[in-house]
Amino acid sequence: MKRILPLVALTLLTAPLLTACGLRPVYGGGSHGAVAQGLGHVEVQDIAGKGGWLMRNALNDRLGAISNGSGPSYKLVVKLDDQISGFGLRSDAAITRERRTLRARYQLIDEATGAQVLDDSAGSDAGINATSSEYATIAAEDTALERLSEIVADQIVTRLALYATRKEGAQAASSSAPSSSTSTGQ
Repeated sequence: MKRILPLVALTLLTAPLLTACGLRPVYGGGSHGAVAQGLGHVEVQDIAGKGGWLMRNALNDRLGAISNGSGPSYKLVVKLDDQISGFGLRSDAAITRERRTLRARYQLIDEATGAQVLDDSAGSDAGINATSSEYATIAAEDTALERLSEIVADQIVTRLALYATRKEGAQAASSSAPSSSTSTGQ
């Protein structure tokens, strides 16, 4: 009991300090918050190839498209660069280790104006053991692609959420700013 009391007191004393620091959760308001609403209005364009199919599905799962009849406000254009390179060699020149690298260049385009509002890239890589079984190596490469698609999709959605947060903050600041008109006194 003697140990718990100081912890409770510390928690009560620091709670006001933490809320005053200005940190806010990105997804404040849950699915009805501005960030979640903004992300729900992003349409992911088709992406070429198997990696593109995996990436588009991962992005759509994370963005949680809203079906309220208003249509998308933004379109997300993604181009992938998927590379596999061997770097572990045995004495007989057989590759024993591979690296799969997935890079995504993405652009967020405002549907109303056609303006590109975000242009960025994301990427990750994974190591793969190349075995004497060709089937096992191909399965490992496919698993790495699936995992990398999830990781890169997370990076993209995080960046989109940051953009939506900044946009929300800018809109809040502009709506609370005093008007520039002046009144004349008599």
